[in-house]
Amino acid sequence: MRDGDTVVVHSMDRLARNLDDLRRLVQGLTQRGVRIEFVKECLTFTGEDSPMANLLLSVMGAFAEFERALIRERQREGIALARQRGAYRGRKKALAPERAAELRRRAAAGEKKAQLAREFGISRETLYQYLKTDD
Repeated sequence: MRDGDTVVVHSMDRLARNLDDLRRLVQGLTQRGVRIEFVKECLTFTGEDSPMANLLLSVMGAFAEFERALIRERQREGIALARQRGAYRGRKKALAPERAAELRRRAAAGEKKAQLAREFGISRETLYQYLKTDD
């Protein structure tokens, strides 16, 4: 982004994870001459360091952070309820138990892990997860 550019963001919680990040990003961008527009909050920041602009950024940013925390909390509650009902089981395993056992055996025999991952069609991270567990 360059001086004179405008960044259009749907909502403050889409730009930053928390209020500190939001303030740091907005301040850094506006100091470079970048204008920031938040559509949902109907706010625009241009770099003029007025007390009212700082207040609005802080208050609306705090509300956005609070709203995001509530959404995450409700999501965790919903997942917990779905697990109790048996409707939420997580992601399906990439390998059947027999294939996972073969993977462990061949890795223990010293075959290269990158080659095994390619052959089994999984990422190396998934391969290491299988080597770490026995299921």
